[in-house]
Amino acid sequence: MSHSTLPAWRAILPAAAAATLLFVASTAMATEQSQQRNQGRAANQSKKQEARTEKIDCRQANNKSNAACRQDKRDTKQDGRQEKRDIKY
Repeated sequence: MSHSTLPAWRAILPAAAAATLLFVASTAMATEQSQQRNQGRAANQSKKQEARTEKIDCRQANNKSNAACRQDKRDTKQDGRQEKRDIKY
């Protein structure tokens, strides 16, 4: 009777090993993507804050029009978006 169960284990063992390897690989990839997403989010948020302070400083210095200050803010935020894309890919 023990001889009949042995082939079943031999068939199941490679499949179980393959499933385990696949699970570990997908978990590692998910962790890497999560880290990239967090780094991208941090970069984007820091650029947003930088854009806010730049606009306030620009308006207080009064050396540009409000429209020019807004455009500077947009440009800074766009730089943050590009930095986020660079991190993710």
